[in-house]
Amino acid sequence: MDNENSSPQYFRWQNDSLYLDLLVQTYASHDEIVGVHGNRLKVRLSASPVAGNANDHLIKVMAEYYGVPYNRVHLIKGHQSRMKQICVQNPQANLPHIEPT
Repeated sequence: MDNENSSPQYFRWQNDSLYLDLLVQTYASHDEIVGVHGNRLKVRLSASPVAGNANDHLIKVMAEYYGVPYNRVHLIKGHQSRMKQICVQNPQANLPHIEPT
């Protein structure tokens, strides 16, 4: 594997879309993006994982964080797992450490 770029391993750009590998903790006291945990970005959610509530809440939290409408954040992998991958189309905010190259 080519490790030429020293970027963290939890994200990648594809055109204007940002793909993020997440580790999600539910039943937290509040919503919070904790930081990098291994090769994933750890996110705490106050929602429960019942009936897709946590997935919907995750999309709302990440849309707000990256300054995009709800419909520009998509859950790609991990619908029933703590390890998830999302895609944020054309994120507008909170990008100083993950600018596309």
